[in-house]
Amino acid sequence: MRQPRGSGRLGGSWLTAVASAALLVFWTSRALPQEAKTPANPPGGTEGAATAQGTPTQTQQPIRVRVEVVNVPVSVLTKQGQPVIDLTKADFQVFENGQLQTIKYFYRGTRPPLRIGVILDTSNSARMQLSFEKDAATEFVFNMLQGTDSKNQVFLQTFDSTSSIVQDFTNDPQALNEKVRGLKAGGGKALYDAIFFACKEKMLRLGQPENMRRVLVVVSDGLDFHSEHSLDEALSMARRAETVIYTIGNAAYGYDNPGDKVLSRLSEETGGARFFPLEVSPGSDLETGYLSHGQIGDTSQNKGLGASTGVYSAQRLIHLADSLEAISNELIEQYSLGYTPTNPNMDGTYRSIRVIAMRKNIQVRAKPGYFAMPDEAR
Repeated sequence: MRQPRGSGRLGGSWLTAVASAALLVFWTSRALPQEAKTPANPPGGTEGAATAQGTPTQTQQPIRVRVEVVNVPVSVLTKQGQPVIDLTKADFQVFENGQLQTIKYFYRGTRPPLRIGVILDTSNSARMQLSFEKDAATEFVFNMLQGTDSKNQVFLQTFDSTSSIVQDFTNDPQALNEKVRGLKAGGGKALYDAIFFACKEKMLRLGQPENMRRVLVVVSDGLDFHSEHSLDEALSMARRAETVIYTIGNAAYGYDNPGDKVLSRLSEETGGARFFPLEVSPGSDLETGYLSHGQIGDTSQNKGLGASTGVYSAQRLIHLADSLEAISNELIEQYSLGYTPTNPNMDGTYRSIRVIAMRKNIQVRAKPGYFAMPDEAR
């Protein structure tokens, strides 16, 4: 912790300064927004505390008071997935490790800027739908940046057997979209490494005390064959970097895909959401764009359509853009709740968070927890 500086006198005697408050805001930010009316940091104290006779000394340590604030971005949606935007602070309850917390700060809107990583699967298996992913990503970037003066920033990352940052953080949608248009598919598949790298090298390095929300949007089938890191390691790094993950499955429908469980876990354990836009019942003719494997037998027509690996039409792939639009709408209409934990110890433990909204027939998404670590250890 930074040592407090400065001193003051009152009536010829030294005034003992109290407190050097270090605000830690977990998940998306560590500094609270001005709209939340955060109390200003108290003034620093003297380099040494005063003695009982009022004579200053340099040997005594100043009194320190730590005020830890946990900031929790919360999405509230109807059962149909539409944002609920009319809730107040009284409509929420927050629990940490099962203990009810007092909500001190509350607001809704987009004032905390977003730092978003868009991660696209460019492996060989994604070749078929890559053009549609490009279109969807372009629209998503436009929605989140809304011009070059946006406070939000987005970076673009791709992965096959390795991962690459194609475009670093920027608020220029044109620069991002030019890079999106130039993407090509080819190579293996290392999803876990891509997420681990994005969280460690991009999100974790954003540093404190910026007031921001950290989000990864991953478009993939959830399969991994070449990563050096495990799924658990990727999730652990995402939690450490306070990054929420939204996943969009791009696997062909008509078959069970083991990667769907991976995508669900990535989102659920970081407070995000998963979308499977191609998860629809297969049709039986060209109009639906898909003939399921074995549906009309092992005929040359079926083979010619490639149904043995799952073929879907352009109409189905439009749902990729719908999923990204749903994510952008959710991020724009989030609430933010802030509380000071009843357990003030920064002991490095992981603490669970549960948010309840006092209204029926809604769904609530929030980060599941945080690591209670002092700032210098992060």
